Amino acid sequence: MDRIKPFEKIAEHFRISKESAKYFLNQVQKSFKVERPSHKLILEFVEEQKYDFQPTPYDVASAMKESGAWAYDLTSAPPALEDEEDIYR
Repeated sequence: MDRIKPFEKIAEHFRISKESAKYFLNQVQKSFKVERPSHKLILEFVEEQKYDFQPTPYDVASAMKESGAWAYDLTSAPPALEDEEDIYR
């Protein structure tokens, strides 16, 4: 009997590729400074939250810390992406 891996469930949940799901889980882990949650714990947390959209990995990590699901320190938030002004209008 094959076991379904956490990244496969994340891929199905958010309707993304398996590679993107692996990247997402790894980025959630990297959002924490030292102690990092397992992929299984992240999956359980995401399933409990019942997200209708795909949050950023840092948002998931932040929510995990705030809820007490993983009470370790976070790294600094990634910079917000901004579009460059269109100078050719």
